[in-house]
Amino acid sequence: MSIRWGILGAGGIADTFVNDLTAAGIAVAAVGSRDADKARRFADDHGITTAHGSYDDLVADPEVDAVYVATPHVFHEENALLAVRAGKHVLVEKPFTVSADEAGRVLAAAREAGVVALEAMWTRYLPQQARLREVVRSGVIGEPRLLTAAHLQSLPTDPHHRLNDPALGGGALLDLGVYPVSFAHDLLGPVEVVAATAVLSDQGVDVRTGITLRHANGATSNLFCALDTAGRNDAVLHGSAGRIEIDHTFYAPGGFTVLDAEGEVVERFDSDEGDLRGMHHQALELARLVEAGDLESPALTSDGIVAVMATMDEIRRQVGVHYPER
Repeated sequence: MSIRWGILGAGGIADTFVNDLTAAGIAVAAVGSRDADKARRFADDHGITTAHGSYDDLVADPEVDAVYVATPHVFHEENALLAVRAGKHVLVEKPFTVSADEAGRVLAAAREAGVVALEAMWTRYLPQQARLREVVRSGVIGEPRLLTAAHLQSLPTDPHHRLNDPALGGGALLDLGVYPVSFAHDLLGPVEVVAATAVLSDQGVDVRTGITLRHANGATSNLFCALDTAGRNDAVLHGSAGRIEIDHTFYAPGGFTVLDAEGEVVERFDSDEGDLRGMHHQALELARLVEAGDLESPALTSDGIVAVMATMDEIRRQVGVHYPER
């Protein structure tokens, strides 16, 4: 089924998403911004026919089947609900919302409306991630015991930048930490115990955060994220009979190596997306669900979205990060 996309928000992540959609031959029908001139420039840059000067006009556009929400975190719930109530399927940029409560409200509204609501945690939909799940389930590395993963970047320090502004959901956790937290949930399942520590900025957002999770299956995850320290961003999953070394950058298209207990290579997997970043896979998954008449993706279910957000809520509570009016 051909899904015609509307882009809600005309910032940097929207640019990356649309580049992948266009290269993959997926139709982008319209873009909407609160700034009409910005919407028009974005449309012209990407060869999009229609530019709307409001989000209301975008979600009301009859040529739009699904809306990609690409606004700052604190607006995700409001913007996603706007699309859902207009009868549009919705793909919400990660993190899905700022809290588990917000996520639950969006997902409940989507179920009631009979539309698909997915989180744009693009890693979940990559071919390499599907193979990773298969390898873990196969038992080739034995019982999964320890995952280490980090997402470390050196990003703008301007206190007014959205990454550093608590009013816009700033901090390392929501922007970067969501990747290893979601990755841990995906490979190791539900979380029973959370322990976290962080260094906070003068503005009160987390600059560096360390997280230890104990999963229901007895496995442990040691996860890290930082706004002020660039790193390789690789990951390793250790099991009782071997390990899986995921290349940098673990959350992007790439590859991994499966090794036995003696360090001998059992399997090497490589993913080649060519010139694509890999963000089109999430759009293809939404289209597949719509065509099949399904509302839940096995790659990331509604319960899974809420579970990740609940873990993030507990991390923020422990490290003392608070967002105004939330």
